[in-house]
Amino acid sequence: MAMYLIGDVQGCDAALAQLTQHIDFSPSRDTLYLLGDLVNRGPDSAGVLRRLMGYGASARCLLGNHDLHLLAVSHGARKPGRHDTLDELLAAPDCPALLDWLRTQPLAMLERVGNLDLLMVHAGVLPAWTATKTIALAAEVEAVLRSDDAGTFFHTMYGNAPVQWSDTLMGIARLRVIVNALTRMRFCTQEGAMEFGSSGGADQAPAGYLPWYEAPGRQTADVAVAFGHWSTLGWLGRSDVLALDTGCVWGGCLSALRVEPGTKTAEPWKTELFQVRCSQSQKPGD
Repeated sequence: MAMYLIGDVQGCDAALAQLTQHIDFSPSRDTLYLLGDLVNRGPDSAGVLRRLMGYGASARCLLGNHDLHLLAVSHGARKPGRHDTLDELLAAPDCPALLDWLRTQPLAMLERVGNLDLLMVHAGVLPAWTATKTIALAAEVEAVLRSDDAGTFFHTMYGNAPVQWSDTLMGIARLRVIVNALTRMRFCTQEGAMEFGSSGGADQAPAGYLPWYEAPGRQTADVAVAFGHWSTLGWLGRSDVLALDTGCVWGGCLSALRVEPGTKTAEPWKTELFQVRCSQSQKPGD
């Protein structure tokens, strides 16, 4: 049984089909972990969701900012963007079923791989959050998304403030910080104040900010964190950080990382990277 982490698909179903064929994926044997942004910007978001739904428990999917955007648009809480490619999905006869499935997906997952804990999110984790706390905070938002209050939540979800976490936060302010960290963050200060105006590479941090995973004293430094979202960062494979958004929809690659327990004490796990080219040629963006 193989475990594969897959970066941002963003509606590129043909690339996803090619990648699953390339890795010889079998739903009866293997498990895919998709790191969010399943939909939008690519040509076939509905096809992506149908494919992943069809894999059942063999495809475990995170929600990304584009996935939440789709849900907000479907509830009338957000206007479609100029570069959105969601019309066909929203007009599909099975759209209600696809959206009901989508809103039940988590914002964070934590798995044990050999002797190592692997935390998976779409964008990032604030420095003050442990892996266990990240899962608990994600569950607070997930409960709202799966409830009858989801529509009301989408009308208040957007906004950059508060920019920093506090355990005293309540209500929409609390939920918004959780969503922004897990689905939008790239840079933050050492103290965990987030910045949302920059989308360049790790070496293009605004003054006073740094990539979230470089924050001193980060409480998830004792686990490996896998994420997508950051196409200008690209593939990054460290013992503590795995970045998998390699810009499929922007003409780059769709990437899958096979992860399995190591065979030696000094090797907590083994990884192998697989990539397929994508035919999209949109301009890089969020």
